[in-house]
Amino acid sequence: MHDPINVALLGSKFMGRSHSNAWSKVARFFPDGPAPAMRAVAARDAEAVASFARTWGWEQGSTDWRAVVEDAAVDLVDVATPNHVHAEQAIAALEAGKHVACEKPLAGTLADAEAMAEAAERAPGRTFVWYSYRRVPAVALAHRLVASGALGRIYHVRAAYLQSWAGPEAPLVWRFQGDIAGSGAHGDLGAHIIDAVRFVTGEEITGVEGAIEQTFIEERALAEGTGGEIAGAGAGTGGAKGRSTVDDAVLFLARLSGGGVASFESTRLATGYHNANRFEIHGEKGALRFDFERMNELGFYSKEAEPAVQGWTTIDVTRGGDGHPYAAAWWPDSHGLGYEHTFINQAADILAVLGGRAPQVPLPDFADALRTQRVLHAAVESARHRTPISLNEGRPR
Repeated sequence: MHDPINVALLGSKFMGRSHSNAWSKVARFFPDGPAPAMRAVAARDAEAVASFARTWGWEQGSTDWRAVVEDAAVDLVDVATPNHVHAEQAIAALEAGKHVACEKPLAGTLADAEAMAEAAERAPGRTFVWYSYRRVPAVALAHRLVASGALGRIYHVRAAYLQSWAGPEAPLVWRFQGDIAGSGAHGDLGAHIIDAVRFVTGEEITGVEGAIEQTFIEERALAEGTGGEIAGAGAGTGGAKGRSTVDDAVLFLARLSGGGVASFESTRLATGYHNANRFEIHGEKGALRFDFERMNELGFYSKEAEPAVQGWTTIDVTRGGDGHPYAAAWWPDSHGLGYEHTFINQAADILAVLGGRAPQVPLPDFADALRTQRVLHAAVESARHRTPISLNEGRPR
């Protein structure tokens, strides 16, 4: 029998809801690990955070995040705030002796991410980063297949994260403000596909050979109120406009540590796609392909099958009895999972680790997420300086 893990959440918007849902449900579906106790949530608005705490089952709401972090009863601090405060809050939690789970990207800037990783090295607590797409059963299975040697040597990877919500009608919410977000589609979406490629292939990105950074919509209406949690839909706007200081799209080419090559594309202006987080991986013995818009499926091609029947196989990754990751905790075969399950699966793995057990697939910590942050930074440097960037040296070559 495990003692409960007392959790405190910082942030109460989109990610705050996703994380709250995970902490409230995880023990029901993954009962073998420690159970979380939802001790406190902190956010800026007193009335709103009190309502949020009641709705989502937190024992208390607070506007003083430092008091929450320093509460001696808290074991794990979950940082789900905008990127520019990740470093201050996570470092304070680590210095208070807490475990820390932080939203992605690790930080808005490389300097902040490095400071967070350095603080984690000195601290007794464990660190985790919410690259929750690793917990999609199909992506976790892809990781296992590559690790088993099913693809052999990796030749080529193409990854893209395509959304379309950020048209001219979207107001100037924080995601378009560089001093808060750090970057636009690149940090928000590109971080996910960089992490996915590193995770699935087991290889590191050793250099960026070239990149394009583009802001298509340079001015946006100033939002009056928060509106929708991503795009600001429904927020009132006046006649005033402000400057968008982030990218709308970034594309880059890279080299992998095993000798393969890769392409990455992140955009919020891919008309026709709402959340197409996808990758293809081609190796000497086979290939894999995944698209989150069909998240319960994984495409697999094996050159080792008889030539007459070689072709793409679509695997329905919902069969826990057949060894599909996480599926056994959920529903009968072909009763698919959704976006929210990725967070519950990650919460289960975090609790497993804190309870002394191994996660189903590797969890990124601050050191791991720093490697993704360095790739994000290198791609921007390559685009702005129009030069290749070596990740080994961290500067133009």
